[in-house]
Amino acid sequence: MLTVRPAHTFDDVATMVGPKRPDATVCFCLSHRLPAKVNRSMKETDRGDYVRSLCESAVPPGVLAYDGDEVVGWAAVAPRSDTTLARSTKVPHLDDLPVWSVWCLRVRPGHRGEGVTSALLAGAIDFARDNGAPILEGYPVDNDGRRVDLTMAFVGTRKMFEQAGFQYAGATSSVTDGFPRVIMRRRL
Repeated sequence: MLTVRPAHTFDDVATMVGPKRPDATVCFCLSHRLPAKVNRSMKETDRGDYVRSLCESAVPPGVLAYDGDEVVGWAAVAPRSDTTLARSTKVPHLDDLPVWSVWCLRVRPGHRGEGVTSALLAGAIDFARDNGAPILEGYPVDNDGRRVDLTMAFVGTRKMFEQAGFQYAGATSSVTDGFPRVIMRRRL
């Protein structure tokens, strides 16, 4: 049975989005959480140390999906104002509401097709609502049912978000894997 919980457990976050080497300068799902210059400046274990501090904070960096005790999924969720999306020139602000964003969905190999993404989106909705968000936004590709390369699928698809109760709210000038990205919103 799948459960989704706030991402307070660093080791489980690292399992889902951490690099194989703890000193690597990639992922940990920081590309939208930190300005590019800060993100690139992190060396050795700085990235992991930063994410560990986020996991230990009152509002962790997202949610994790579990199948029993095994971590099987990750969703990055935070107030848009706390991310680089706040300054994005490609993903417009639709209004002045203090929206939250979900921008990364990862499912562990061997668990795809088991409803993990649906559970993650439901968990992201609950997490944002529980933390006072009036609206949750996502920025998936509008792929019209065509295949999205797995390395770029972390943004999700419009259909995925529609199935979770999100509605199309606007276009962006962002493109992932050749597909346009759209703004999907869910009022909470």
